Amino acid sequence: MYGSSVAWWLTQLNFDGRILVVERDPTYELCSTSHTNSCIRQQFSSEINVRISQFGVEFIRKFKDFMYDAPDAPSIHLQSYGYMYLADNAEFAETLKSGQSVQRHLGAGTRHMRRDEIAKEYPFYNLDDIIAANHNPVDEGYFDGGSIFEWWKRSARARGVEFIAGEIVELEMSTDARQVASVVLQDGSRISCGTYVNATGPRAAKTAAMAGIDLPVEPRKRYTFIFGAEKPLDMDLPLTIDPSGVHMRSDGQYYMAGCPPNDDEAVAPDDFVADHSIWEEKVWPAIFHRIPQFDAIRLVNSWVGHYAYNVFDQNAVVGPHPDIENFIFVNGFSGHGLQQSPAIGRGVAEWIAHGSYQSIDLAPFSYERIIEGEVFVEKAVI
Repeated sequence: MYGSSVAWWLTQLNFDGRILVVERDPTYELCSTSHTNSCIRQQFSSEINVRISQFGVEFIRKFKDFMYDAPDAPSIHLQSYGYMYLADNAEFAETLKSGQSVQRHLGAGTRHMRRDEIAKEYPFYNLDDIIAANHNPVDEGYFDGGSIFEWWKRSARARGVEFIAGEIVELEMSTDARQVASVVLQDGSRISCGTYVNATGPRAAKTAAMAGIDLPVEPRKRYTFIFGAEKPLDMDLPLTIDPSGVHMRSDGQYYMAGCPPNDDEAVAPDDFVADHSIWEEKVWPAIFHRIPQFDAIRLVNSWVGHYAYNVFDQNAVVGPHPDIENFIFVNGFSGHGLQQSPAIGRGVAEWIAHGSYQSIDLAPFSYERIIEGEVFVEKAVI
């Protein structure tokens, strides 16, 4: 998603250099992009993350306008069911209330709800253990991220971007070690490098290590389940963030649920093996507890995806390395990657083309914070 986003945005900024995207697996069978749930939310606690999502919504809503050179580009529909964050304790309820204040100040439609207000609008929830919630039914939900990805690639190619299949196995540095001079592919071929963008998702740390950089990003499994209900709800199910760690939402005629594994630790970037006990022992009990009407449900499909998880502070690492001048990070989104790709891709392209961020200042995501040990605080991390 990010290689294509940055490449496409560069074509929009009158960048006069050549652009090459090296794809390790052009089938995308085993990558984060093809396993995403394609959701977007404005419910973040930090202003910059809210603003990034607001541009993402604008990009989705106006996709055909952004693809002005592709008259057959589709309209992208945003299913605005909203995220429903449920709080089962006073501390988290206060965190939600504080976040709602930030979001409303920036124009988001988030509302803080008491238990009786939740019950009135969404009577299917069991709220015995819930005291409050945040919900935003405006420009928050899920969308067809796959089509955006496909059209970024298609439009980028039409504007001169080259995509090749290959795996970079080595970065050759300049004599002063301040630049990536060239990349070496697995077949032995070398490609000279003006600017190198690390858009390798869960493999980001391995790629950074080729330049001697320690990047605290690792692959973490995330489970998705599609299920049908014998007694479906008579209204849409918001994307419900349950205190159990399970989330669930409407998905057409079915429902979608997801969660991390019980032991949330690093895995190999090509490990997509599922633990099938998670559905029976964790997800199904959480669904039934929260929505008693779902006492008879049937699992239809499931898969495992990966977060490119930033173990430092679960936020993106974006922009140039302070010492290796032409090494650019676009990594560590920890589950926010697809929804943030329009704004972050634009920002990285601005940095490459102009030497600075022009639209949203992405400096808070710089690698320097990791060197200096300054955690970027974002309280709304799923």
